[in-house]
Amino acid sequence: MRYAKPLFLMLTGTLLSSAHAADAVKADFDKNIKPILESACVHCHNEKNVKGKLRIETKELMLKGGENGTSLVPGNPEKSPLYKALTLAIDDDDVMPPKKEGLLAKEQIELIKDWVAQGAPWPAGVVLKQRPRIDFVKHVQPLLEQNCVSCHNPEKAKGKWDLSTKAKAFASGENAPNIVPFNAAKCPLYTRTTLAADDEDVMPPKKSKNPMSKADSELLRGWVEQGAPWPEGVTLKAKEKASAPVSTPDTMDLVKKIRDFIIATSKEKTEADMKNYDNKIPKTGVPYHMVTIKGGEFMLGSPASEAKRGEDEGPQVKVKIKPFWMSAYETTWDEYQPYMINTTDRNKDGSPKVWKADDKIDNLVSQPTTPYTEMSFGMGTDGYPAISMTQHAANKYCQWLSAQTGHYYRLPTEAEWEYAARAGTTTAYFFGDDPAQLKDYAWFFENAENFQYSKVGKKKPNPWGLYDIYGNVVEWCIDQYDAKAYANWAAQAKDGVIDGSQWVHSKTPYPHSVRGGSYDDDADMLRSAFRRGSEPAWKAQDPQLPKSIWYHTDAKWLGFRIIRPLEIPSAEEMYAAWNNGVAKEQ
Repeated sequence: MRYAKPLFLMLTGTLLSSAHAADAVKADFDKNIKPILESACVHCHNEKNVKGKLRIETKELMLKGGENGTSLVPGNPEKSPLYKALTLAIDDDDVMPPKKEGLLAKEQIELIKDWVAQGAPWPAGVVLKQRPRIDFVKHVQPLLEQNCVSCHNPEKAKGKWDLSTKAKAFASGENAPNIVPFNAAKCPLYTRTTLAADDEDVMPPKKSKNPMSKADSELLRGWVEQGAPWPEGVTLKAKEKASAPVSTPDTMDLVKKIRDFIIATSKEKTEADMKNYDNKIPKTGVPYHMVTIKGGEFMLGSPASEAKRGEDEGPQVKVKIKPFWMSAYETTWDEYQPYMINTTDRNKDGSPKVWKADDKIDNLVSQPTTPYTEMSFGMGTDGYPAISMTQHAANKYCQWLSAQTGHYYRLPTEAEWEYAARAGTTTAYFFGDDPAQLKDYAWFFENAENFQYSKVGKKKPNPWGLYDIYGNVVEWCIDQYDAKAYANWAAQAKDGVIDGSQWVHSKTPYPHSVRGGSYDDDADMLRSAFRRGSEPAWKAQDPQLPKSIWYHTDAKWLGFRIIRPLEIPSAEEMYAAWNNGVAKEQ
């Protein structure tokens, strides 16, 4: 939660200071003592539940005491069982509240001591009533961790407020204090949760689309009114807020419908039928160009003699590649943006909130939620490569495009990508081993204009007609990155050859494989065999909790290109490809 407006909140003499200390204030019965006794003591000492034959609803009853005599000696805390029982060790049989309920915070105990020392002033006619005791760890900590800490922590600290520790939570912030013990009406932590849903200052903010419930807000209020006790040593960490399950049409049944459409539409049956082709995205009319990649065998990885070789590039293993088409260019904003920005109201998983089973199949595919920033970052959109999407987003784009065109599209496997990039060569680059020629074929660190990406297709293509296969932006593959993948494949090879359409399925959110290097990379990172995996830092600045499953806003050099295998796989294989990626953060 962030606090933008000035909040002139001065603690009165009856309140705890922003440092949450009680030694500098005088206890006030109504504001300090009454809520403590009502939440921690009355439930065991009232008309219906008279433990130790002691009732404490009125001062007279407390002075009368129970089976062990009076509970209160005004002016003398050390002789008052009410106070003394609060100070016993947690394992003492006579400690109050009992161990199972949890001790009072030291600040609350000090307030009771001060009140007794004052002579235990108790306004005439005031009768205590039982109220629920709010436990910080059980009730409040989850609320703060799920709704507030993602924006108020040591790394982010919006409004200069850090909510991660007790000391910082009570003292930090541009408009501190944000937590005002015993005074919910003047406590921004509570009051901002009670604002109208469309108020710009409501917390959690409107854009989270997940406001705090009235019941949760009341828990905060009760905690504050009871003195906002915070156990020593408890540190808060941001956690995902549980969300209600949503009904999604993006299931295996949808994939089966898409596959039926693909089977009915696709005409090519053999490799001899394959030709380069131009197509248009039906929804937008935006063209894209696909290049035929004939099947064959090649050595995946690099030889030990290759300069700048990484250990994860070996051992080399022979791979058999089945024919496919690959997009001649990296996917552009012209193609991707209509998929990313759409008018349908969506759940966080990208499924439409309102849908019917007989809607068009492409309308039922999950699509990105609206990005929180302009995703080209001012580098250009017309003819430029789309960037900063997660592998999950790229996979779903392939499904969305397949549902419109009747062609099966997906991301390439690492083996397919390298086979296409090499274009029949065995050298570090498809043009040879000398990186001096790279400037003719790629945008990379040495020649990138304005240190950003360039329009696609402005450099020479590789021998198979693929532009920017090196540089410009790195390109997603479908695999989970595994440094030992080649060794594992070599051990499983039949007759020394592996199937290049196989890939490492995802088990964790990171890392996933990218290939080809970018405008921000050195020449050696553009080699055909160079491998790299994604990492959490690619979305470090994402303010959402959990972080978006659609955007890597810190990876402004990350894109993709698509392939279309000639062989149409099963619905199960399609589903696995389009839903690979373990989208959620751990």
